[in-house]
Amino acid sequence: MVAQQVPVPVVGESWCSMPVIESIYKAPFYLRNKHLSTVLPSLFRTVNGVDYKRERITTPDNDFLDLDWIENGNDKVVIVLHGLEGNSERHYSLGIVKHFVANGWDAVAWNARSCSGEMNGQPRMYHHADIADLEITIERVLDKKNYEFIALVGVSMGGAIILNYLSKTLRTIPDQIKAAVAISAPVDVGGSARELEMKGNGFYLNRFLKKLKRKIEHKSKVFPDLINISNLEAIHSFSEFDDAYTAPLHGFVDANDFYRNASSKSHLKNISRPTLILTAKNDPFMPDSCYPFQEAKQSKYVYLEVPKHGGHVGFPINGIRDSWMEIRALEFVKNFI
Repeated sequence: MVAQQVPVPVVGESWCSMPVIESIYKAPFYLRNKHLSTVLPSLFRTVNGVDYKRERITTPDNDFLDLDWIENGNDKVVIVLHGLEGNSERHYSLGIVKHFVANGWDAVAWNARSCSGEMNGQPRMYHHADIADLEITIERVLDKKNYEFIALVGVSMGGAIILNYLSKTLRTIPDQIKAAVAISAPVDVGGSARELEMKGNGFYLNRFLKKLKRKIEHKSKVFPDLINISNLEAIHSFSEFDDAYTAPLHGFVDANDFYRNASSKSHLKNISRPTLILTAKNDPFMPDSCYPFQEAKQSKYVYLEVPKHGGHVGFPINGIRDSWMEIRALEFVKNFI
């Protein structure tokens, strides 16, 4: 299948004041079911030919982040952020990196704390509102080379982190950051958590909780006075897990406080870099509150694109061999460099 040519907005065009983009993405007819287009790429898509060089950097709280690089001497670099319980080796991270590198970019794929294959050293791990670790990553990228252009591309939770960074950071955003793309990113984290607790979504919820519980069990052995797992097996929802562990380990009062801080929807108006939010209408992770149509219509910088199909982090083309999301991400950011 030949990649579809997708129109991208041009700065200065009159319709940029209402940047809701009509998507031309068409899923294969046999992959239009929301669960098939989500699950099949996640389980079976493979991306070959990405050869990372890992760099470990120390954080101010004496922990570490693992960054996976591909450096080819370009003046452009994409920083790729993965989703919940993902990493730089997930098919979507590899696909984005491979597509950008093939088109003349360097790339760095970020691994959240605890996600790089080695457990991090502090009690805390990562979360949707964790913009500090993205700031550390950006600083390292610019320290390593004074890139002229930086693009941020995040998937699911990684997209949420980018949206929070662009809309909430109190620091000056580097001029080199020219554009961003948030793919399948929950702008209402609490709403998304509740959606995953709905009937029919148990497969996703249980898969995430199983992985998160294993990490908490590991942490409890290292920090037994801080982390109590006596009720861990009784937890069957994100809200229960976030109330018991995510919130207290990361400085939030409770799950609701965490969800308020992790949600970017009411802050999107503060974004000042061209940013594409790409979310399929049939994404099983997303309630209506995760489609910020009104916010995009009122913004000069937030572009919303909602294809009818695509599932969560799916957007398959060529069966599941390729994904339209990395093609779309590059097409968008190229318009602003």
